[in-house]
Amino acid sequence: MSMLSDQSLLILLRTLADGEFHSGEELGLLLGVSRTAVWKQLQKLDGLGLVAESVKGRGYRLARALDLLDVDVINASLGPELQQSLHITSFLQTDSTSVRAMEAAADAAHGRAFIAEQQTAGRGRRGRAWVSPFGANIYLSLVWSFQGGAAALSGLSLAVGVACARVLRTSGADQVALKWPNDLLVDGKKLGGILLEMTGDPAGECQVVIGIGINVAMPSEQAESIDQAWVDLRGLGVTLSRNALVAKLLAELVAVLEHFALEGFAGFKAEWLALDAFANQIVTLSSAARAVSGLAQGVDDSGALIVSVDGERRLFHGGEVSLRASVS
Repeated sequence: MSMLSDQSLLILLRTLADGEFHSGEELGLLLGVSRTAVWKQLQKLDGLGLVAESVKGRGYRLARALDLLDVDVINASLGPELQQSLHITSFLQTDSTSVRAMEAAADAAHGRAFIAEQQTAGRGRRGRAWVSPFGANIYLSLVWSFQGGAAALSGLSLAVGVACARVLRTSGADQVALKWPNDLLVDGKKLGGILLEMTGDPAGECQVVIGIGINVAMPSEQAESIDQAWVDLRGLGVTLSRNALVAKLLAELVAVLEHFALEGFAGFKAEWLALDAFANQIVTLSSAARAVSGLAQGVDDSGALIVSVDGERRLFHGGEVSLRASVS
């Protein structure tokens, strides 16, 4: 459920999104309230982590301009066929798009996509928080149905990584690499991440929620809570709008997921290997119980990571480990 979704707030955001000054009189007319009531409306922005500046004689503006999401704009970019197979729901604020998607997945809602301007409880792998400031990045979750249960999904997160890398590279972030099993990196800094969750029949028809977070224009004040090196698309000189990026991601995801359903990860293995950020590097894989170091040697046809440990070829599967390059 959206926590902040009233129409007046949306009108206010769309008006102030340009980062320019707007008079109290103008805002009052748009909102249908008196000039003195405008300030009360502006205070709602505090709940979104947005700062409204007031200058006497000029009016109000946001401290930073916003590139707001718009489902109509996204749909127009998708074209009629994809519009038929996808249904997009947008939130101003929600706890997590993947939580919303898991609720839909319980009803076998194939092709439902959820996007949000802000997440209050965004999630990364292994229970980590995903920093999700308002109107700054991409928070996207998609429900997709598969036959064959969990066994047919081996390597899916890697295939999704390929889809994201294709979009980002053709959008100007041509240095994007993939960190097994689900991170998007540029020069070792995190640009985005992927989180997959499954529900339904583990041996039959199941639904997968594909959660994707991509840093687009991370405000520096919110970035202080990120506990690893990061980068965003604006910092890489990519100026593509968030709506265009969501449309490109959804279109590529559908193509990749349909291909994956037919061929599995094997059809994406060569492309993934070409994007492997840790190829032929000494890495340390740590789980709750232990840590193992060795030479990373790509992945097999199932998407398992191949590591040479003391000369022995060993396979590691997603969900077991985290990956860090060893310090020499």
